[in-house]
Amino acid sequence: MNTITLNAVLFADMVRGGAARLRQNRTVVNDLNVFPIPDGDTGDNMYMTIGSGVDFLAEDGYEALSRTADRVARGMLLGARGNSGVILSRIFAGIAEGLADCPEADLSRWSRAVLCGVRQAYAAVPKPVEGTILSVYKDAAEYAASHMEDEESFESYFDCFIGELHRSLARTPELLPVLKEAGVVDSGGAGFIYIAEGMKAVLSGEQAGQTETTENTKKSVDISSFTEDSTLAFGYCTEFLLRLQKSKVSLDCFDMDAFTAHLNAIGESVVAFRDGSIVKVHVHTFHPGEILDYCQSFGEFLTLKIENMMLQHNEATVQNRFSPTRPHKKYGTVAVASGQGIKETFSSLGVDVVVEGGQSMNPSASDFIRAFEQINADTILVFPNNGNVILTAGQAADLYDKAEIRVIGSKTIGEGYAALSMLDTSSGDTDAIVAESEEIIRGVITGMVSRANRDTDSDGIAVKNGDYIGFADDVIYADSPDKTEAALLLSDKLNAGQYDVVLLLCGKDAASEEAHALYDTLSARYPRTEIIMIDGGQPIYDFIMILE
Repeated sequence: MNTITLNAVLFADMVRGGAARLRQNRTVVNDLNVFPIPDGDTGDNMYMTIGSGVDFLAEDGYEALSRTADRVARGMLLGARGNSGVILSRIFAGIAEGLADCPEADLSRWSRAVLCGVRQAYAAVPKPVEGTILSVYKDAAEYAASHMEDEESFESYFDCFIGELHRSLARTPELLPVLKEAGVVDSGGAGFIYIAEGMKAVLSGEQAGQTETTENTKKSVDISSFTEDSTLAFGYCTEFLLRLQKSKVSLDCFDMDAFTAHLNAIGESVVAFRDGSIVKVHVHTFHPGEILDYCQSFGEFLTLKIENMMLQHNEATVQNRFSPTRPHKKYGTVAVASGQGIKETFSSLGVDVVVEGGQSMNPSASDFIRAFEQINADTILVFPNNGNVILTAGQAADLYDKAEIRVIGSKTIGEGYAALSMLDTSSGDTDAIVAESEEIIRGVITGMVSRANRDTDSDGIAVKNGDYIGFADDVIYADSPDKTEAALLLSDKLNAGQYDVVLLLCGKDAASEEAHALYDTLSARYPRTEIIMIDGGQPIYDFIMILE
């Protein structure tokens, strides 16, 4: 084939093809994680991000290329997960910006749009790091643009572009020492290569392949949690795409504000926005039929999902989401956590909404927006508690305009716990409150114990596959076949006895006898330190020690 013009239909198929190719290889991308524990989720995050873009594509009919590019960018913006997902969403946002007002695009316009993606991606990261998806994409975009005179078609452009993607990816270990030490290339860059190759395959005549919607990537629900004797406590999570119909409403006169206001009057946790003639709705309600009847008076459903929230595995909050309307207050809080015990601990600290997530299960921008909707406050303080969630929280903050959102840079559960346990908003000075929280974070150490999933040499420690490693701030301090021994070695390395308090969070894979044995040993070893044990129930990390 010799494609010289890109239209909306072809671009939509290319995006689907990119998503399908990444879906087939996301485990490969996950396994490129630098740290030798089973927490790699870059492939999943990138797939769920581009999959959200696919969900927003028009079901049928031709439209301008710029419109389709906007749809993809908007969907990816709301579905972005993790740092790699946020960067990916900004790449496609830049492409959409570069294709503005284009019914179709020639190769020159496409190349300029790809370069717009570079600027948008770098702007999304406060401290851009070379040797990541950022530099891999930038190198390829600039290289392909500099060889435009040699490229006569989109196929030849993508050959040039993908060739430099591979070369740049191979250079990432030289740019980022942590990759070289781990013996891997950058996972985000690898994920983008699969997307680009899937797009090129469609250009070459292959079928786009199958993708899952973002909803289909969730785990199966446990229907045994709602029996014949159960009482509906949380209502139904109702989500759909509504196509406005000219036979039912004037598209120019449709009042989105009034529409949303009515949904808020009969439901909870409403997130609704309009994209052309399509309205995306998320609402919690005890009576979904009432919601559907109202919305159908304006159009017809393109997609529809209704779930009993008592069956959902990924609850966004610990609290009952259908409590009475919360009184207005100056400050509200949102924290990210996984593990029932940890979530309950954050709730006990006064957190308004606990968003389910953390390592290997990063929440999306939409998850944060739903959390914001539940809080009646002027300013909402967000504690991501994971370095891979901070960008997503910031993206959600940019999208939300009903309150001031301030994202605190907590990178671990320990940092979030310490900041929240000492949070004082009585001054009413938001800048001072944020600065104080950031200062508290700098004084906290979070040590973690997890099982290694490969052999490696890191930080002078020979790690064996299947052993337990103790680490803090991505530095490995201990390796042992026994998780309790690894935790004790780690506590010694971190000088736990010099701290007033050590909070010990026990994971779901730590047996009760192991947890109590570790608690007893720590208490005896550090008699001047108060050891507090909590059944955190967190995945991946058998033990988390918060040193304050």
